[in-house]
Amino acid sequence: MKRILLCCAAGMSTSLLVTKIKKAADEQGIETEVWAEPLEKVRDHVGNADVLLLGPQVKYALSDLKKVADEKGIPIDVINMMDYGMMNGPKVLEQALKLIG
Repeated sequence: MKRILLCCAAGMSTSLLVTKIKKAADEQGIETEVWAEPLEKVRDHVGNADVLLLGPQVKYALSDLKKVADEKGIPIDVINMMDYGMMNGPKVLEQALKLIG
């Protein structure tokens, strides 16, 4: 199972994207757990994920969160702004899977 954690400003804006990623994974037969957490809570959940993806609105936190993710051996990146804006679940899933390796 691939565990994909999304981080956004308040945990609300990514809820639709979570649904779209899950749908894309189901269509591809990939077992996933996808969830979103707000920036102030994401550190508590990094250890439960295989990858951490940041919404473009919190990309300013990348360097800080990278330290936390690196300590846990978890890849981290910022979701492409266009893919985020279009709620492109398949593209964000592809990004997550590439990072997981």
